[in-house]
Order: sequence, then C-alpha cells, then structure tokens
Amino acid sequence: MITLTNSTDRANEFGCRLPAYPFHFDRPDELARSLAGVEVLYNTYWVRFNHPLFRHADAVRNTLILFDAAQRAGVRRIIHVSITNPAEDSPLEYFSGKARLERALIESGLSYAILRPTVLFGEEDILINNIAWLLRHLPVFGVFGDGSYRLQPIYVDDLAALAVQQGDTTENTVVEAIGPETFTYRELVETIGRLIGAPRPVIGVPPLVGYWAGRLVGSLMGDVTITREEIAGLMAGLLYVDAAPAGATKLTDWIAAHADTVGRRYANELARRRDRAAPYRND
Repeated sequence: MITLTNSTDRANEFGCRLPAYPFHFDRPDELARSLAGVEVLYNTYWVRFNHPLFRHADAVRNTLILFDAAQRAGVRRIIHVSITNPAEDSPLEYFSGKARLERALIESGLSYAILRPTVLFGEEDILINNIAWLLRHLPVFGVFGDGSYRLQPIYVDDLAALAVQQGDTTENTVVEAIGPETFTYRELVETIGRLIGAPRPVIGVPPLVGYWAGRLVGSLMGDVTITREEIAGLMAGLLYVDAAPAGATKLTDWIAAHADTVGRRYANELARRRDRAAPYRND
C-alpha cells in the first residue's frame, strides 16, 4: 500500500506502513514504477479552480498520465472521483475536464468505478466550513440569485467507505455519490447558521455582486473564496442529481455534533497548496 502526493514533506501518521511517493507527472516511467504491485488505484487528484500555480488543463493532462502509468504498471482497477453532471461540452472547465477523464478511463480497458460526489463535508472541508465561518463573522449572508438551486452534500468518510467498497469488486460502474439530504443553497446556509448558533438574515444578491463580495473576502484572507465558474455551476443545478443517496450520514447531524468547532477557523485553500509541509488546518 502506497500513496502518491505533491506533499511528501507533510507529516505521515502512518509512517512506513504507507510510504508516500511524488506524483512524478513529468517522469511517467518513474510514476509507473511507483505503482508497481498496486492492485487498486484510488484517484482523488484534481484542482478546484484555475490559478497561476495550477490549472484545470494541467489536472486533466496529469490525470491522463496517471491513468497511462497505472495501466503500464499492471494496476487492476481504478476508483476515480469525478463530479455530478460532467459534460464534455460544458462551458465550465471543471465539469468538461471531469467528463473527459471519465471517457478516457472508460475507454482505457481498465476495470473502473467512477464516483460522482457533489459537496463534501467533514474534517478539513472547505465550502461548508467557510460558510459557517462567514456566518460567524457577518451580520447578513448573501446567496447568489434566489438561492433555489439544490445540492446534496456527502460526508467524506461515507465517500471513502464507498470507494473502498468499490475497490473490492470488479464491475464497471458509475455511482452518484450523494448524501441523504437535499438542500437549496438558501436552506443550506440557513440550516448551518441555525445549527452553529449564528442565524443570520439570508438575502438574494445578483451573482456578480456575490462574486465580488467573495473576491473581497478572498483578498483579505489571501485565498480564492468563490469563482465565477463555481457560482455558475451552483446556479445551473449541477450539484444535484435525481438518484438514491450513496451516503448515510446527514449533514445536519454532523454539524450539530460539531457546532462548537465548525467555522471557527477559515479554511484557506491556497495556504494549503503553498505550504506542502504543515498539517491541514482551517485557519
């Protein structure tokens, strides 16, 4: 058992039981050697948005290199984390890139399971935590438009358990990895505020106004809080599917159990990517 990472200097609590190797996307032969003897590859590699340090196009190219290295190394099966509603003709690179990778994996001839989560929640998450952080710090919360677009958060441990389960099978499958609760975005914000003891008036704002407000918060925190593409994906309903839930843990139960801690610190995406040695913290 190994892990591939861009953060080989980060503390590894598993020690020699789980050796960490660099991705080596620039050295595919070495990447393939790292995967020698691996039966199942669990792929979570991706980027959330375009940035001077990383781009969706780079993530697509690197993942294709990873798939090829896995095939050459004799990997039996790939469990690939995608996104709900991917489409190669999507104007949003996140969704078009994920669709391209799904097609490449399906056409590779490898055994595969494609997991399509929406929003993740749990320890060290970003979106849910930062909504809570904003609710704790602002007198009012603005949602893009009327906030009626839906999403179905899944607990990160439920997604992990689903991935492990799929690793033990051989059937090719695509799983809509959604949680048991569906919220409109407005309902999500209101629910988080109520459960953490920071209810706030929730108002609809034009998407452009919401983007620039998020941009202001991001500049103050040295981060990217929200992007135009993320707003467009939310409002287009791309984080909702009509499917049975794959996870059992309710977001409402989890937040209620962590009401004292969720959103106490801001989860800084760029800080995590710049500092490849420090443990993850929501600060």
